[in-house]
Formats: sequence, structure tokens, C-alpha cells
Amino acid sequence: MTFYVAEEFTPEERDVLRRYFTDLDGPVFALVNLPEVVKGALFARYSRSPKSLRRLFLDEFVGELDITDDDGLDATVGLRRAEELYDRVFFEYGDDSVAQLGGVHLACEQASNLLTKVLEWGRLMSYLEQSTRYVNYDERLGGRYRYLRDPEILASPLAARYVGTMDRLFDAYTELSTTMVEFYRSAIPKSAGDSDFVYRQAIKAKALDAVRGVLPAASLSNVGLYGSGQAYEALLLRMRSHPLPEARTYASMMLAELRKVVPSFVRRVDVADRGIAWSDYLEDTRVTTEAIADHFFHDDDSGSGPSRPEDPVVDLVDFDPDGEVKVLVAMLYPHVDAPTWSIRARVEAMSATDRVDLVRAYVGDRSNRRHKPGRALEATDYRFDVLADYGAFRDLQRHRLLTVEWQPLSPRHGYTRPPVLDDAGIGDEYDLAMERSSQLYDDLSGLLPNQAAYAVSLAYRVRFVMQMNARSAMHVIELRSQPQGHVNYRRIAQQMHDLIATRAGHTAIAEMMKFVDHSDGERLERLDGERRAEAKRTR
Repeated sequence: MTFYVAEEFTPEERDVLRRYFTDLDGPVFALVNLPEVVKGALFARYSRSPKSLRRLFLDEFVGELDITDDDGLDATVGLRRAEELYDRVFFEYGDDSVAQLGGVHLACEQASNLLTKVLEWGRLMSYLEQSTRYVNYDERLGGRYRYLRDPEILASPLAARYVGTMDRLFDAYTELSTTMVEFYRSAIPKSAGDSDFVYRQAIKAKALDAVRGVLPAASLSNVGLYGSGQAYEALLLRMRSHPLPEARTYASMMLAELRKVVPSFVRRVDVADRGIAWSDYLEDTRVTTEAIADHFFHDDDSGSGPSRPEDPVVDLVDFDPDGEVKVLVAMLYPHVDAPTWSIRARVEAMSATDRVDLVRAYVGDRSNRRHKPGRALEATDYRFDVLADYGAFRDLQRHRLLTVEWQPLSPRHGYTRPPVLDDAGIGDEYDLAMERSSQLYDDLSGLLPNQAAYAVSLAYRVRFVMQMNARSAMHVIELRSQPQGHVNYRRIAQQMHDLIATRAGHTAIAEMMKFVDHSDGERLERLDGERRAEAKRTR
């Protein structure tokens, strides 16, 4: 626990916090005794603030809440009666559906960027992660840069090398971000109609986007989780079997906090013939599969890429040639009284005009990209193999209604470097940071292979697959191609859209995605967003 930075609160602050947070010292804690809308608002603000959740609550929320009658509350009191009830229904009788009906808001702070991907694996949970666009990572935590100090690394012969290299990477990030802010201010003057605040926020986001690739995967982040007891149980079972020591340590802290609020829902996690056996099973299958994979691929270097590629590589590796026909059948199915084979025969006999009319009727007038057609689009799937920088991957990985799998993070696939860094005259400094990251990875990989990825900067590329049905693809591609998004994942979304139309030949499905944006985007991607936010604040 000593490698986590403990927060300091006054006695008065602790008296307030104890009513609403299950722990006041550690990096993991649950939120209780607060209205659901307040918990949600806290997490929403959390993602764009460098503050911890407890400090954010004290600084920005307490003054807006009426807590005069909350003096007698305690975040961990009042569970016994509920515990006895759920014991009878859930633990004794094994009714897992009961554990779907109780939810917990859990704050997970000081988690590395490797751990955040583990935390965000589950489909049936909600997440908000601290943004590298809005949070400047030159702000220190406890007087030191915000990266994980893994105990095994600090106890190894590479301890001084690790800390020194990490500090240099963060030094480079600080210097490069300062340079890019000045560069963008000179290159993109403020418009007369924009306030100083809106302009500063847009410039800051643009600058931090340009240099975030320097940050190592050890960089710390805060994540807000909301999920049912069943979802937390599944998450903890995976984390307890994970090869990353940080994940196993964190699982213990999460279990301790969840037991303060939903003890019955997580009681099986460390029971020998239940949760422990499940975790052992997950670890055994991972280890044996890794051994077979290594046997067949230990000498394969076909995946290596150039040292500094310009664009992500997106490949549509699997799709159904009959996918559009199946979607049309699914569109008609709820509206007729006939078996699937009969509906398909009618669809196959339709003229092109009739098919277009059907699609237009089903999709309707989508005046907003949040207007989504129904489940008929779930009748066909696409599997994309993507090679992109880790920063773009971490933004895409959080989409839950699809299947995402990724390979280990390493420097072997090269890294991306925004061309604007050359325009600003700092390309060489950026390359030097990448070289330091790669060298530290090489040194760690022989000694502590599970922790070596901490050294890898976010600009290095990782290979991953995204498999999704057409409905999910519409959501992901339209959302992630918007001009205010980061250019790296925008390119991925744009390529996916092109491949659906050209490689799969699903032109009707591609045309349904009318809000896909293939433009190069604004010079200040977040400018429109900041303008809208200021307009809302003004109203």
C-alpha cells in the first residue's frame, strides 16, 4: 500500500467525508448516502479534473448540497439487516439475479493505464476515466510525477533506472506541452466571438492531444465505476487471476470496499470452492493457452511495423457477404406473420428500389446521430483488426457493446508522431522520449515481463480486434469520427466506414451511418464543444 499517495484532510473535512465515502485514505472507495444524480455528476466532473473524487466533492459539491441533517450518517453502518436478508436469498440459494439489482458507485484512483483497461473490461458496467485531453499530467501527486511505482520494480536492480526514465518522460511531456500551447496560440488566433476561457480550453486540449503520446502506460488515472454486484463479482474474479501484480493488489482493495456496502454480493469471491476455484480456472486456461501460442509463434516477427508509421492500419478481416439481406429480413420480421425462410425469399426477390424503400422506412429521418435504428442491424457482424497507437486504443476500448481483444503492449510495432510536432520544431525531442521508453522496456522485459509495458509510451502502437454488429458499428463509427475527436481514432473510424461500404459491399448499411464525418476536422477540435458548454453555463 505504501506506493499509493494518501490524501490529507482536516478533521472537519474528514467528518464530512466519512458520511459519504467508505474509505478516506486509500485509492479505492465507494460512494454512499448521496442521491444518484449527485454520484453521477461527481463522476462526470471527475473525468475532466486532476482532483481526487473526495477533494472534488469537498471543493465543488458540498456547498451545493444540504447536509445539515446528515451528521449521524456513517458510510459503513446499517448493513446487518440487509446482509441477513441477502444471505438467505443469494448466498444460500445461489440466486444470481438478486445480485443484478444492487449497484455501487466505486472510485478507483491512482490506477495505471494498464490497469484501467482491466477495470473497463466488463460489458455490464459504466465507466468514466480521467481524460488526457483535459488533465495536464505535469501536475504532481504528493510532490512527484503521476506514474505507478510498482513495488517489484522498485525492489529490483532497475529501480533507479525506472524512476529516472519515468521522470525524464514526464519532464519531456511538460516541456513539449508548454511549447505546443505557445505554438497553437501563434498559429490559431482567437476569434472575436470567443471568450478567453473557451479559447484557452480549446488550445490546451489541442496541445495535450499532440503530446499525450509521450506519457508512459504507467501514468496514473482515476476511474469511476458503476455496476451491479454481479458485475463486480465477475470483475474481481478476473482481476484476482490477472498476471499483472497491480491488478491483483487492486482487487483486494476493491473487495474490501465493496464488502462495506454490498457484502453478500461479493461473498463468494474468496471462497475456496467458488470464487477462488473460478479465478484458478481463468489463470490456468490463460497460462496453458499462452504456452501453446508461444510454441507456434515464438520466432514470428510478421507483426513488426516501421518505427514511425503515419496512419493506423485497419483491416476488415471477417464479415458476412449476405449481411445486408439478413438485416433486411430482420427489419421485416416483427411486422409480418411468416417464418424467416419465407421472409428471406421475399427479400431476395425484391428490386433494388424496393430494398432502398424498406431501408429508408426503417431508418427514418435521423435528425440526430443519437437516433438509432432498431435491432435489425444486429443481424450482421464485422471484425476489424487494428494496429494503432495505445492512446487511440484506450479511447476505443471503452465501448462495451462489442468484443475487444488486444495483444501485449510493446515497442515492436513502432510509434506515431503527429506531424505538427515537426512544425513546432520539437520532433527530435519527441523521438528521444520514444527511444528512452523503448530502452527501458527492453531492460524490464527480461527481468519483470509482466510489468515491462509500464515503460511503453502511449504513442507506441498495439494490435487489437474490434468485432461488432452493424448497430454497434453505427454508434462507434459515428461517435468516434466527429471533428472534436482525437485525430488518431477519427482515422480508425473513417477507415472502418469505408471498409463496410467497399470491402464488405454493404453500401446500404454504410449509407445508414449518415453522421459519419470524413472531414479533416477543425483546426481546434474542441472549439465547438467549448462554445456549447459556455453557452449552457451562460443560460
